[in-house]
Amino acid sequence: MGFGNRFQALFQIASQWPWLLLVLVSLPLVIAAFWLRIYPTRRWVALLGSSVVLSVAVVFFPSLLVVLGLFDGLVFTVTAIDGLLHLFATQKMLGNGLTVERTVSRTGSLGVPLDCSLSLQNHTQMRMKGFLRDDVPNSFVSNPEEHQLDLPPGLQLQLRRKLTPHRRGAFQMDRVDLKLFSPLGLWQRHISRTLESPLNVFPDMKQLSDYALLARTDRLSLIGVRRTRRIGQDSDFERLRDYTRDDSYRHIDWRSTARRNKLTVRQFQSDQSQRLIFLLDCGRMMTNQRNGYSLLDHALNSILMMSYVALHQGDSVGMICFSDTIHAYLPPKGGASQMNRLLQAGFDQFPRMVESRYDQAFLYLNSHCKRRSLVTLTTNIVDEVNAEVVSDHLSNLTGTHLPLAVVLRDREMFDAADYPAEILQTAGTANVPHVLDETRTYRAAAAAEMLVWREEVLSGLRHKGVLVVDAFPDELSAPMVNQYLQVKAKHLL
Repeated sequence: MGFGNRFQALFQIASQWPWLLLVLVSLPLVIAAFWLRIYPTRRWVALLGSSVVLSVAVVFFPSLLVVLGLFDGLVFTVTAIDGLLHLFATQKMLGNGLTVERTVSRTGSLGVPLDCSLSLQNHTQMRMKGFLRDDVPNSFVSNPEEHQLDLPPGLQLQLRRKLTPHRRGAFQMDRVDLKLFSPLGLWQRHISRTLESPLNVFPDMKQLSDYALLARTDRLSLIGVRRTRRIGQDSDFERLRDYTRDDSYRHIDWRSTARRNKLTVRQFQSDQSQRLIFLLDCGRMMTNQRNGYSLLDHALNSILMMSYVALHQGDSVGMICFSDTIHAYLPPKGGASQMNRLLQAGFDQFPRMVESRYDQAFLYLNSHCKRRSLVTLTTNIVDEVNAEVVSDHLSNLTGTHLPLAVVLRDREMFDAADYPAEILQTAGTANVPHVLDETRTYRAAAAAEMLVWREEVLSGLRHKGVLVVDAFPDELSAPMVNQYLQVKAKHLL
């Protein structure tokens, strides 16, 4: 068979199965691309679709076979050159062709946005186009989630974003992921650059700065902290401040009043250093969520607030974190540095689905804390067994320590118990028919029964000499601080 006959036979085969030419052209490119980890984009698929359409047309119009061959050859040449250029450029970027630096604080606060910036510099001769996504932990929200890149050769680009952590603990940002497109946009390659940045997320510290600001301007009532009149006299001068209606005339500093032309009083502080020890329950009772945060998160924020106030009053503060075992113990100490120790001891404590061993926690307390202290147990009471254990252990402290039970309310239960009252107030009017939802009514009755039982438990604690703070998780800080100030004012320790 001569060359002409062979060519005619191939022409007939190509006319009957024109997609064979498409397979012969595209298959080597696809194999090479996946081997080199360079993947086609939608543009490449669009070109392939055009070739498929032309191949179908060849079945009906064999004369278009030459056009199909030229088109497929052009597609093969263009995509191959575009892919090779992209391969060489990205290979340089994997080496020293791309510099990436991340700037982010090593510490953050729960729920408070962090500034994070990425600096990229292109050292290659190719324009860098694509998208960049930073390695963000699952509990973080990034705004924006990814950045679009368009970086000319030899230039530098600064990208900024906000990272909002929604979980405390120690985290690590390990890499930066880039999706880069070829010059014609026919290929894309995914590149990861190792870029480690440790990040510790602590409880929200904004409340502490707010308290300090309001304390300096005597506006603590704005956050629910009440001034408590002290019984007896304190001896150590603390500072001068504006006169209020609750102040004694004997404390007015007349020289400062004359100089400022405004009534000014001398404020005193107690000369004795007292001790506070927090028992933080990290068991199953603290796993419920409120406003996206666990009860343990809310409790820890309030403990830090109360500790901040106590340390500024000259007292010593310690903490024991426990569930089915002792997780952390911080001996009571005073001074500004103790606040940092409290943060380090509590920021990586999380609620566990285990039964808390109150007996071990109180035994540990008795063996390590002999001096009389204000012992604050932060927990949740949901059943009779749990309530009895908490009541027994706290009441046994009354001879040695001053016990304080901080019990967290379930807002959903309180809302459910309020349902019948809301309906009955509006029932019988012209707009609201006198109809009750039986399911919600029974649910409200059960919730009311639980709340009555709960109040009986708290009343029993009070009768046994235990101080009680009963508040919603997101409104806990002010009641705890008020209770502490009341203890200080009455010299109960």
